[in-house]
Amino acid sequence: MALCRLFIIKGRVQGVFFRDSTRRVARTLGITGHAINLADGDVEVLAFGEQETIEELAAWLQQGPQMARVDEVIARDVDEDLAADFRIG
Repeated sequence: MALCRLFIIKGRVQGVFFRDSTRRVARTLGITGHAINLADGDVEVLAFGEQETIEELAAWLQQGPQMARVDEVIARDVDEDLAADFRIG
């Protein structure tokens, strides 16, 4: 079953390759969506894919790339129709 989930990742998540690393993981899992820096220092990840792969991405987001420090991940399901790729912004 496909779903779309919005994640807000808090911590030291900007300037540590979080978005690019998330894109690589998402593409490997066949997930589309985006990862963008927010003005408050958080990162937003919007992910569309099969429930199992979204759960795999969610588990990865709890740690992020090596240089990141993830303090909190907030997630909620949303209704979105996404493009056929994963982008960073």
